[in-house]
Amino acid sequence: MPALFNGQVYLFEFKVLELVPQGKALEQIRQRGYADEYRSRGEPIHLIGVEFSKEKRSVVGFEVETL
Repeated sequence: MPALFNGQVYLFEFKVLELVPQGKALEQIRQRGYADEYRSRGEPIHLIGVEFSKEKRSVVGFEVETL
């Protein structure tokens, strides 16, 4: 899910997991090349992966990478 704000690009991926954070949300953004179509804009691109626990109903993993 892309968001363009204040001259920057934010790409979010949300995953629902059982209990333990796995780093799969940010990995999916990278593997599927979601940022590729925004690179030509010349703006900072922030990849944001958020993982939720299905059981705990809360965030269990959060990763950010800036390109």
